[in-house]
Amino acid sequence: MAERPENRVFGKREQQHIIILASGDKIRHMTVRPWMTAVALCFAGMFTVGYLAATSYLVLRDGLIGATMARQARMQHDYEDRISALRAQVDRVTSRQLLDQQVVEDKVEKLLQQQLALTERNGKLDTLLSRAGSAGVSDTSLEEPSAEAESLAYGRRADAAPALKAIDNLLGRETAETARKASAAPLAYAAPGESVADRTDRMFSSVTLSLKDAEREQMARIRALTDGAAEMADAIQSIVSHTGIDLQSQLAADDASAIGGPFVEPQTGDAFVSSLGELDIALNRLDAVRNTARKLPFATPVPRGDITSRFGNRTDPFLGRLALHAGIDFRLPTGSEVRATGAGTVLSAGRSGGYGNLVEIDHGDGLVTRYAHLSRILTKVGETVESGDPVGLSGSTGRSTGPHLHYEVRRDGRASDPARFIAAGTKLSAYMN
Repeated sequence: MAERPENRVFGKREQQHIIILASGDKIRHMTVRPWMTAVALCFAGMFTVGYLAATSYLVLRDGLIGATMARQARMQHDYEDRISALRAQVDRVTSRQLLDQQVVEDKVEKLLQQQLALTERNGKLDTLLSRAGSAGVSDTSLEEPSAEAESLAYGRRADAAPALKAIDNLLGRETAETARKASAAPLAYAAPGESVADRTDRMFSSVTLSLKDAEREQMARIRALTDGAAEMADAIQSIVSHTGIDLQSQLAADDASAIGGPFVEPQTGDAFVSSLGELDIALNRLDAVRNTARKLPFATPVPRGDITSRFGNRTDPFLGRLALHAGIDFRLPTGSEVRATGAGTVLSAGRSGGYGNLVEIDHGDGLVTRYAHLSRILTKVGETVESGDPVGLSGSTGRSTGPHLHYEVRRDGRASDPARFIAAGTKLSAYMN
């Protein structure tokens, strides 16, 4: 039997390592082979590598965890910043909506105040318009105001509920029904890219322009009425002036009587109040001129009758020589009604020499009219008569060649041509209401 080769190292026999394990009576031994050593070394190396790797991981793990936590902190801060920005944006939007709502409410209140002012102005103007209409002064040169301006300028004060509902619609707080109605309304329509504020400004600009147009129409109407009243008063004065009567001096004398009081600085007001004052002054002047003109003898004493002799020098029918005829003769059948040509007081009513039956009426300011050759007198001394009142019946009493009316106008005792007064009355008929 061949012997097993011995383990030698460099010619020397290698000593084998034996591990002896004793347990009680039992003894065991185990020879340590080279491969077993190699395996043990491999396990030891693997354990060492694993230990070093685990140690490295434990050492470096704090840095990784810190980086992760730092990244998470940064992300949290970013989210918080975004949330804060969103909150700030929401606050700005909310504040803008509240501001827009306040602005809209202020504008609505301003528009309501303007409309109320126009309504109050219209109330003040109504009285003057009635006076102007009664006086025959019109503003036909003006165009009719638009329906929108008419409703804004002359309507009653609008209730605030529709305005507040419009505000809600503008700010987007409307119900489905109101939104549907608002979408159909021209002012509620918003063009693409148009904000609520822009739409609100557009709507209120339109309404404000309408109110301004109504105010301008009121002012133009007042100016037209003022000019018309002044022109009528001037025309009446011009017509009367051709008779030699100065109405302006009489009006000044009337205005200066029974007035007084301490001096106080005039009140300052807007243009509308000033224009109303000017219109009132013009209408007062027109009324005064008319009232003064009505007292003057501008009417005709008979409704119809042929003029047989005019004012001026003529051949006297009885003496046959030149003489002054101080009046106008109207041929009339006996018993025709004779009327007063102006308001006044009867000075005389009876027989008066060549005048025959005579009625004499005092019209004030030295102006007197005479109605002669009457067959019958229908008034008495001291009686007040108005223009057109009957004062007698025509006849041929006194120095007369036939039935007629001798009509005279005397101013301060001097005879004036009655034809001027009758012609002035004909022209004044177009200006007297």
